[in-house]
Amino acid sequence: MKSVDTIARVRRAFHVQGWSVKKIARELNVSRNTVRKIVRSDATEFTYKREHQPLPRIGAWRGDVERFLISNEGKPSRERLTLIRIYEEVRALGYDGSYDTVRRYAKSWAKARGTVTSEAYVPLYYAPGEAYQFDWSHEIVLIQGVTTTVKVAHVRLCHSRMMFVRAYMRESQEMVFDAHDEAFAFFRGTCTRGIYDNMKTAVEAVFVGKGRVYNRRFLQMCSQYLVQPVACTPASGWEKGQVENQVGLVRERFFTPRLRVKSLEELNAWLLDKCIAYAKAHGHPEQTGQTIWQVFEAEGSSLVRYVGPFVSVPEQYSPIVPFES
Repeated sequence: MKSVDTIARVRRAFHVQGWSVKKIARELNVSRNTVRKIVRSDATEFTYKREHQPLPRIGAWRGDVERFLISNEGKPSRERLTLIRIYEEVRALGYDGSYDTVRRYAKSWAKARGTVTSEAYVPLYYAPGEAYQFDWSHEIVLIQGVTTTVKVAHVRLCHSRMMFVRAYMRESQEMVFDAHDEAFAFFRGTCTRGIYDNMKTAVEAVFVGKGRVYNRRFLQMCSQYLVQPVACTPASGWEKGQVENQVGLVRERFFTPRLRVKSLEELNAWLLDKCIAYAKAHGHPEQTGQTIWQVFEAEGSSLVRYVGPFVSVPEQYSPIVPFES
């Protein structure tokens, strides 16, 4: 197919300069049939799209290539197979095609997979009380004049967009439990689903897709609040995009310029006031005419009732009882 530039030059030569087909073919080094096709058409571009790609070599091995690609999704980047390694593995199974064929197929598969994943895991609408999102961020403040990095827990109701922010000195499991309790007490309830990344204080093992092994105490907390935990796919922050955006918003509006406080308690009281003030001053992105606070108050009747703080009991190990004959 001729380039757009060549087509434009042929069209200008014929329609503007009045050249004959013979002269255009000679001067622009284009065949006469191509010149005739261009001047007889008003098209400025000719494209060819194959209706069916036969994949003669890789066709029988697509399932094996996809199996290796899927297994990569649940692994850290340093443990994933490279495309050349996948090619070698498929070759060992009997594939006799080229590496480029595997590479092109893997690229098209990943593109289609990305489209399906984003459609499957990013809902456009959350019903009242359906879900909240949780995340951590690290912020720098001055506490009694000392520069301190605090760990900030973020909770966001997906329907109303109401946010809750609380700072801690550590990011331990006890702080996770406390953040949930403080947030649910403030919301006066919780949602039926909680959306998380794969934080170590909650997830012990990550499998392909959505398969997870959760920490026992974390599951106990979710059970008390009647929450179903849902973990994001690794490296897929868009699956909890609301709270990801909240992290940036809070950093820009609440922690810039650098805060000066006397204590962590003073900081958390100030952060809670800022969350309420922001919700009352900003409109809801979907329910126009209402503020975030108004939608949050209406969502309250759909939340699961708050049952009080979760009492975290550490792991207990039974002593070894000697066997008696």
